[in-house]
Amino acid sequence: MSHSSPISSHKVTSPRTAVAVLAFVGIIASLMQTIVVPLIPQLPTLLHTTASNTSWVITATLLAGAIVTPIAGRLGDIFGKRRILLISLVLLIIGSVICALTSSLGLLLAGRILQGLSMGVIPLGISILRDELPREKVGSAVATISATMGVGGAIGLPISALIAQNADWHVLFWAATGLAIMAFVLVLVALPESPLRTPSKFDGVGAFGLAAGLVALLLPVSKGADWGWSSPLTLGLFGAAVVILVLWGILELRVASPLVDLRVTAKPQVLFTNLASVAVGFGMYGMSLTFPQLLMAPDATGYGLGLSMVQAGLAMAPGGLVMMLLSPVSARLSARRGPKFTLLTGAVVIGIGYVLAFFLTSAVWEVILSAMVIGAGIGLAYAAMPALIMGAVPLRETGAANGLNSLMRSVGTSTSAAVMGVVLANMTMSIGSATLPTLDGFHMTFGIAILAAVAAIILGALIPRAKPYVESTPEVASTLVDANS
Repeated sequence: MSHSSPISSHKVTSPRTAVAVLAFVGIIASLMQTIVVPLIPQLPTLLHTTASNTSWVITATLLAGAIVTPIAGRLGDIFGKRRILLISLVLLIIGSVICALTSSLGLLLAGRILQGLSMGVIPLGISILRDELPREKVGSAVATISATMGVGGAIGLPISALIAQNADWHVLFWAATGLAIMAFVLVLVALPESPLRTPSKFDGVGAFGLAAGLVALLLPVSKGADWGWSSPLTLGLFGAAVVILVLWGILELRVASPLVDLRVTAKPQVLFTNLASVAVGFGMYGMSLTFPQLLMAPDATGYGLGLSMVQAGLAMAPGGLVMMLLSPVSARLSARRGPKFTLLTGAVVIGIGYVLAFFLTSAVWEVILSAMVIGAGIGLAYAAMPALIMGAVPLRETGAANGLNSLMRSVGTSTSAAVMGVVLANMTMSIGSATLPTLDGFHMTFGIAILAAVAAIILGALIPRAKPYVESTPEVASTLVDANS
């Protein structure tokens, strides 16, 4: 008798409904990364503190999101993915309400950390789709959810700018609260709990060790430009990160039910996909960081296009929409040629987009074109990564494995923010009392992004063409747990 019947009888949600709900949830979570970007120049005045202190309003969310993704994935594997998804949305609601009610930096940071903890919903959503949908529909569905990581950020910028320019800044967070509540209700009503579980003890020590190691690594990456790259604090945290993560790795290899199965992670298909994810994440955030500054630079610079924040956000939005529109194309390409081919194609297109950006910066339409090409490449690459990961890991590991892959993208975005920020801060000109990046500085960032795309191509080429991971019947049976028990 087949062991697949519990799964098939459980799949009561239509694939279209499941994808629509989870895509909406993913977009809402990724919105949190850019929701405060329009407020950055005003935050020191609004919060009565320094610009250095207010930069934590973004850094705290990025750090929390990076830390939570592998942990949320593992919790979903053990306790139920829908349950952890709902808890993540509750944290997003609470965090948004706190931000909406305060003008204190401390409380705002607390709320932003809670908002960042919702970023685990994207790998959880990908894993739910693998559990819930018929095999032939998984590829296109996962591609759509994966693309939301870029889409939410791209469309969030102009929306946030419009609200920030026309209403009190707290309205941004009330809007986030309303969207999060809507997402919670949709998940509660439309998605059943997956029957696939990993009946094991949660590795709390491993979770704490990973969190500590990631904070020690990503904090100096994010703040090194402010602190000084050779300062004792920066170097000390980098050294602590190495020690903590090595000890964490040794511990994970000895634990019966580790937070991250490093033996599975070390498989070439998983390892090189994750390394390529760092390079692609670097390319994605490079565009988000540099293009708006280029568009908003004043005409007096000789290269600036003089757009407002709202106009610049609108100019960036087509790139995000292209990411979403290409997700079904990515799925079909992966089905025909394999996800490795799709990842490599995406990395090549990202490189072409940055080559265009290097030479085409004299008109708004040229920057929009470059952003759309880069967005197309990111959409293809991001959609291929979960397919590569899920093809190489057992069902019981999908949540944690997708969470780790999302973490690798976060490492890429954080590193990109640091590197691009240093370049633009050190290659400057003075226009009156303002200090602005030079055109050579932007060209340098585009050149670095081209190198990141080349790295993604090389790492993607090293991914072996492995056969999909096949569960043995007893193993499948051991992971099937009645969702109502």
